[in-house]
Amino acid sequence: MTTQSFTKMAPPQWLLDMWQEIDAKTFGKGFDCFAEDAVCNLGVADWHGRETIRENLRAFIDTGFTAKHQVVEYWDSPSLKIFHGTVGMKFDDPGIPTKHPSMVHLFYMDDADPSKVSRWIGAVGPTGF
Repeated sequence: MTTQSFTKMAPPQWLLDMWQEIDAKTFGKGFDCFAEDAVCNLGVADWHGRETIRENLRAFIDTGFTAKHQVVEYWDSPSLKIFHGTVGMKFDDPGIPTKHPSMVHLFYMDDADPSKVSRWIGAVGPTGF
């Protein structure tokens, strides 16, 4: 068994920068928070490498909607960061109403460089029942 203490605090700038890159559809320096060999598991996604994460998220976001991430809470520990929030999903199709699913993301920090994310696990939704 492992015990870990967390502190509820404001989200760090690296995390806000990453969400902003997604919301603005720019996918630039905000992704530098990931280690070069980072792994990302979002739902069924299994992406390996910072550039693969960047490009696959770009392809996903470019499928007909614009996202706007909102912070609900952020919990910090030295090796694991937990983010809870919502994401507004405004669809290009005006017939689809904007969705606001809940999301939770776990960010495991890299052992060699604790300023970088080595693994990102996230779940969003559902967007409806």
